[in-house]
Amino acid sequence: MASANLPTTIRAVYQIDPKLTTLKLQQTPLPKPSGPDDHLIKIKATAPCLGELGWEINYPSIFPPNRERVPGTEAAGIVATSPESSPFKPGDEVYFRLHARFPGCLREYTIAHTEELALKPKSLDWVESTATPLSTLTAWQGVFTQGTLNKHGIRGDADARAYNSKLRVLITGAGGSVGTWAVQFAAAAGAGSVVAQCSGANIEAAKKAGATEIIDYKKQSIDEWAKEDPSREVDLILDCLGGPTLASCWSAVKENGTLLSVVGGPDELKPESVTKKLAKSTWFLMDCKGEDLKEIADFIDARGLKPQIDSVVEFEQFQEAYDKVEQKKAKGKVVIKVDI
Repeated sequence: MASANLPTTIRAVYQIDPKLTTLKLQQTPLPKPSGPDDHLIKIKATAPCLGELGWEINYPSIFPPNRERVPGTEAAGIVATSPESSPFKPGDEVYFRLHARFPGCLREYTIAHTEELALKPKSLDWVESTATPLSTLTAWQGVFTQGTLNKHGIRGDADARAYNSKLRVLITGAGGSVGTWAVQFAAAAGAGSVVAQCSGANIEAAKKAGATEIIDYKKQSIDEWAKEDPSREVDLILDCLGGPTLASCWSAVKENGTLLSVVGGPDELKPESVTKKLAKSTWFLMDCKGEDLKEIADFIDARGLKPQIDSVVEFEQFQEAYDKVEQKKAKGKVVIKVDI
């Protein structure tokens, strides 16, 4: 099914050289759906991801040869055309995160696939919806899919909440985009304790999100915190920082517990003095699951939650936006307006 009045050419931004973070605006033909799950999406806005412009160099096996190098893996927009069998119809307002191997969303139209799509949260505007998919999917899958909490606790399932109530969860980097969502998901699912590692103004924000305990990293390390009281050990850790913080998480996780990181491999940073064995210790990458985004949209709408947004820029300011994110100067998401 198609909408009328589609352009023949569009504005699109390209990373010409995968070794450089320099981007270039060009006119290019309208993308054409070619597969049974392909949807043409009119992009309203997109958001850069830290490190995105280095992925092809660092993880070459992910990318097909001669790919169309358009950045921007998460976005919100309107379905322009869809396959007959799709649950999404022209005119539907959607949000999504694309698999990195596909051309991205820093262009006026892009192709998204059935499995990646969900209707955007009704309570969020275009900018807010754009800033949501990657962070929420990472947090949701870290707490529920990869982690040990039962997601049905969010909807009030008594058995799930009883199970979750016995678990202690620690989120590092709890003041960041992923960490804040993870605290909210864990608390809403009924975790027995939600420990947030953060500092400064983020402490009150973490408590508001549902944290029951705080580790102020400016005052003590996780290692020091855990050694003060053995009963502080946790069943699940979701690490959003890596490095020395991830190494110190080994002191806080229980024997047979779960230690997850979205930054690096926990086993590579395991201190030699630690002898405990875990049920799971892994670095994971989020999966672009529209089914998860549907549940997340319901959660956001029910609770009136908002993503962290650093700034919003015009389409022509794409280079400034990517530079800010790559230089780690953004506190929250930088959103690039494409058609708002």
